[in-house]
Amino acid sequence: MNETQLAPVVALLLAVLVVGFEQLVQWRFGAMGIIGLTMLAVGMKAKNTTCSCIGAVVLTMLLVH
Repeated sequence: MNETQLAPVVALLLAVLVVGFEQLVQWRFGAMGIIGLTMLAVGMKAKNTTCSCIGAVVLTMLLVH
């Protein structure tokens, strides 16, 4: 298999991994866990420290509770 054939397989595996992780977070922490995870991911992607800090605080509070 060359690189062009391998790229879609890797993308599919990563998508399955991300969806599985999101389902695990939602099962364990509910809707607030998904909101916190989304805010953390969006903040990191956009390099917005406020958004990522809020997401991290939400996830931390869910772990402590």
